[in-house]
Amino acid sequence: MSESYKLIDLFCGAGGMSLGFHNESVDSRFESVLAIDNDAAACATYNENFGGRCVTANIETWLSESDVPKADAVIGGPPCQGFSLLNKNREGDLRRALWEPYLDIVEQSQASVFVMENVPGLLKSQEFEEIVHRSKDHGFDVLSASVMNMADYGVPQTRRRTIIVGYRPDHFPQDFIAPEFPPKPTHRAPNETTNLPPWRTVHEFIFDLPEPEGIQIRHSAPPLNLHFGRSPTPVSLERYRAVPPGGNRFDLQRNRPDITPACWVRKPSGGTDLFGRLWWDRPSVTIRTEFFKPEKGRYLHPEADRPITHREAARLMSFPDEFIFTGSKIQVARQIGNAVPPVFALKIAQYIGSLLKQRKGCFQETLKETAKSNEFEVA
Repeated sequence: MSESYKLIDLFCGAGGMSLGFHNESVDSRFESVLAIDNDAAACATYNENFGGRCVTANIETWLSESDVPKADAVIGGPPCQGFSLLNKNREGDLRRALWEPYLDIVEQSQASVFVMENVPGLLKSQEFEEIVHRSKDHGFDVLSASVMNMADYGVPQTRRRTIIVGYRPDHFPQDFIAPEFPPKPTHRAPNETTNLPPWRTVHEFIFDLPEPEGIQIRHSAPPLNLHFGRSPTPVSLERYRAVPPGGNRFDLQRNRPDITPACWVRKPSGGTDLFGRLWWDRPSVTIRTEFFKPEKGRYLHPEADRPITHREAARLMSFPDEFIFTGSKIQVARQIGNAVPPVFALKIAQYIGSLLKQRKGCFQETLKETAKSNEFEVA
């Protein structure tokens, strides 16, 4: 019988991280006792899928007015916009960075471990040093902090994120040795020579979808409910047609300079993903909140003359079709792009479950010693 642990998810969004922790293949059972996000539509999606545990609130306000429930683990990703030292425009701003109330809830919940997810740049920032120091003040050590590529763990997307794992040393035995972090990859990059299967591809996840219909969320069963298109202008459609397989804005400029935006013509260098097509035989680039706008990145379908749909983006984030998204199409896009891919979260959940099992062993030993000193048996 698997162990059962209580879980708090902060800045939870739609619940991608929680979905990984609730996966049946995790050798521990996690029960959500609280989730918080200030996005009402995202909270509605969370509650639709996880049974009403999400509170729509500003985390600082909620913390000042509410009691924190007990939990074994706290997970979440404080938005990078909140980091005072990552956002240079906040110099002299005395408001607390959003990771501070996150750590306050970690402490007050009496959790044994926490997982913090954020952008790769966090790891090299002064803010990271402050997080380590403040964690120590709350009784936690940072066990590990790594930038992880989610394609290495079965997500069809080269999404890179910093993952910080903290734990309370006094909840574990003195000879506690943590499992290796990050966990060993399950997939390999194409240029690597290992026995692992290669990175999963765009083709694996979206090839079976028909051409989208309409331009709004549809009242139909998944996956077609989120498989809708846009209404491009004639010029936009001509631009799409000018980009070959694997191409980008530079191909557009070479093939159709007459319809290339002037700002791109004036800037002959720059990112190669803008107005780019995804490749069938590779993972997707990072899916962001405006994946439906090809001018924002490599979001054109591998061969169709259109951007990817909401359903295609959700699949490339590894969400199962049966996961229910609520809200307008803009709100759903934001939920998809801001999420932690559930397939990746599953790997983190398995690791956290292995840590908590060692903690339980420590508690059992303590119980036995207490029983021995009191001269009675523990069953």
